[in-house]
Amino acid sequence: MVEQDFIPKYNYKLTIESGKFTWQSPSNIALVKYWGKKEHQIPENPSISFTLNTCKTTTTLKFEKKEVPTELFSFDVFLDGKKQDDFKPKIETFFKRIESYLPFLKEYHFVIETSNSFPHSSGIASSASGMSALALCLMSIEKLLIESDVTSSAVEAFYNEEYFNKKASFLSRLGSGSACRSIEGDLIVWGIHKDIERSSNLFGIKYPYQVHNNFKNYQDTILLVDKGEKKVSSTVGHNLMHDHPFAQQRFEQANNNISKLIEVFKTGNLKSFIEIVESEALTLHAMMMTSLPYFILMKPNTLKIINAIWSFRNQTGLHICFTLDAGANVHVLYPENDTEQVLKFIQNELVAHCQNAHYICDRIGFGAKQNL
Repeated sequence: MVEQDFIPKYNYKLTIESGKFTWQSPSNIALVKYWGKKEHQIPENPSISFTLNTCKTTTTLKFEKKEVPTELFSFDVFLDGKKQDDFKPKIETFFKRIESYLPFLKEYHFVIETSNSFPHSSGIASSASGMSALALCLMSIEKLLIESDVTSSAVEAFYNEEYFNKKASFLSRLGSGSACRSIEGDLIVWGIHKDIERSSNLFGIKYPYQVHNNFKNYQDTILLVDKGEKKVSSTVGHNLMHDHPFAQQRFEQANNNISKLIEVFKTGNLKSFIEIVESEALTLHAMMMTSLPYFILMKPNTLKIINAIWSFRNQTGLHICFTLDAGANVHVLYPENDTEQVLKFIQNELVAHCQNAHYICDRIGFGAKQNL
């Protein structure tokens, strides 16, 4: 599919005066990282991620038709019931990017009410779950407008669930790149890769090949080392890849690692999975530390946790590993069968390194988005 496929095929009438939709959308954690982007949120390299189950954003989008149409977007944003005007510039930019795909945006006033099940801007991908939840709400409005104006047979001919999900992912990407991986579960690929059929730079797709039972119900315990806002935004970090001395090698590495993971997912080779995932996490932070300007988002306790995981794995032989987002927090990944032993280890040795002993037990979600 190309961008033009997401421009409405019908000039639907704006016959709906008001309404609201609520969607719940999960965060995700990349196994192969996306770092560096071209114009229009196109990734420099493909990525693959686990969709989470517990870390979610719930967004209610209320809409009311303007009495007098204007050339301005009209909306208010609330986080946990409190008005957040500092969120408005990002959403304004998002609306500008998607207006040609959702031509009703300037015809309504919107109230966006959102809440997270995890701390905002803490290294858990709140922008991914937040933008995907908002995109799903906007898609529901478009679907309602089309259904009110077009015969059901015509709607079904192109506006099926597959199209709905692809366009929601496409729109999400224009708000936050990784958000396009939060529309479906449980394993999502974003970015063109030579070995993955139908992979696209425009939206995420469900991983299309065999996945071994070792990776079913995989567990992710998120250790909140630092619950404050990130010192460097992901957007700034991505932009620093444009002139990065190791950028091309990094993009090649990501492609190669996805090729390796295809075999890993097929065979269930947990040792190789660990090597790839941990290498990807450390490479992400190595890119940050070798850019200009350079920066370090890991904290001393991040390194203590990593070393403790390595030591525990060597002592027990359990298939526990870590990954990182662009922040200080640590995602501890492990198979479901190892849950009891790993949680004891986390509670006895790792929680002490978390801010206020805060951690979140999560697991990989299967189609975790939900229309409420």
